[in-house]
This record gives sequence, structure tokens and C-alpha cells, in this order.
Amino acid sequence: MEKLKEVLNGLGKITDIPSPESVSRMMNLFRNVFFPELYRDVAPGPAEKMAAALLEEQTGSRTISENFLSELPKIKDLLLKDVAAVAHNDPAVTSIAEVVLSYPAITVMMHYRVAHVLLQMGVPLIPRIITEMAHSITGIDIHPAARIGEYFAIDHGTGIVIGATSIIGNHVMLYQGVTLGAKNFSYDEHGCPIDKPRHPILEDNVTVYSNTTILGRVTIGHDTVVGGNVWLTHDVPPYSRILQTRAITHPLFEDGAGI
Repeated sequence: MEKLKEVLNGLGKITDIPSPESVSRMMNLFRNVFFPELYRDVAPGPAEKMAAALLEEQTGSRTISENFLSELPKIKDLLLKDVAAVAHNDPAVTSIAEVVLSYPAITVMMHYRVAHVLLQMGVPLIPRIITEMAHSITGIDIHPAARIGEYFAIDHGTGIVIGATSIIGNHVMLYQGVTLGAKNFSYDEHGCPIDKPRHPILEDNVTVYSNTTILGRVTIGHDTVVGGNVWLTHDVPPYSRILQTRAITHPLFEDGAGI
């Protein structure tokens, strides 16, 4: 009951709430900046200025807006590498335009990469709004605090969860339903959960197939392949191949007996 009262009192003190509609408009404008050849409703220059104005309005800081604009070339470079990774890992791709316009991986990574930079700048709440917008659109849940390297690829994607303290290296590939989650967490003396490293580390060149769950602060060594439907809670050395146990065939059930 005391915790509930604390939460309700805290809600009453919240001010300067960002507008989700304005944040969504800002992301649409940044989309024009990152991929001007494909999104042409606003030219890159005006789009950048309009997005910067919205960011300044939502954060109340021209300094944050200006500093973020200086990061745009770096974010664009990372996104183009993500596009290349998706194209490289999917033989069904027919063009780069198809990847950018129709693959959920690029939608979610555009939101994540913007949100991650804003979070590093100390911007509150807006980064979570941005990634949750992408979550609603794609079914892919990436916390903005997660650290994701270059050439990150997602195929299909629905149901992927990447926790806040996850660290992902370069050239990593995830399929649908993968969870990088916490095995457990601790509480402080006031009963509040402690935000400490609790999610997996995936080193370079790791592939994780569909519906696999990796929990805890474990390290999956570089150049490892983790098969589908695997439950993994321990470290894995580099160059490993982790596969689900083969299916076991039982005789037909008799007299209504179950497993």
C-alpha cells in the first residue's frame, strides 16, 4: 500500500510531459533525413530543421537539439549498415528499397538508434516513447539502453525482446521470438528493483534462431550459432553450436494416458 501511495504521489508531480504525437512526427521527419531517396514528403534539409525544432520543444533544450543533430551522420551510417546486414542475410530481398520500406528490422532500428543516442544524452522519457512506438508497429521490443553494434540484422522479428542491459556486438543476427532477458533481479532496502547488468552479452558474429530464450548476465562467445527453441542460462564459448535436443518418439498413448 505504501508503494502504491508513493507511485500515485509521484504521478502528481510529473511536469513537462512530451507529446507522443509530436515525437511520432519527429521520427517521421528523421526518416526523411536518413533515407531521402525513399521518403520524399519533406526534403532532408527542412526535415532536419523541423525535427530539431520538435526535439527542442519536447526537451526544452536547444543544446540537446543541437548536440543530437551533430550525431545524425553517425546514426545514418549505422542504419545503412543495418540495411546492408538485413539484405546480406535474406535471399528473399530483391532491393535495398524493399528492405528500407517494408522490413520491420529497419523501422525498429531507426527508432532504437535515435532513442539510444537521446538516452545517452540524458533525455528522460522520450527514448522510451520512441522505442515503444516501434514496438507497437513491429512487435519487436528493444530497450533504448541496450547496446547494439554495427551490421545488426533481424529476420521476421515479431516477438523479439532485448532487455535494457543487453550488449550485442557486430554482425549479429536474430530471428523472431528471441528473448534476451533477465534471469532474476535484486531489490534495495526500500524494496525497489536494482538496475544492474542482468541481460546477456552477444559477441560478434552470433546468430540466434527463432523462439530461443537467453537469460541472465551470460556471454555468448563470438561466431556462435544458437538453434531454435533453446533455453540458455549459461556462458557459451566462441565457435559453439547450441542445438535443441532431438525429439523423442513415444509409442501411442493407451487408455487415455498422457505424457
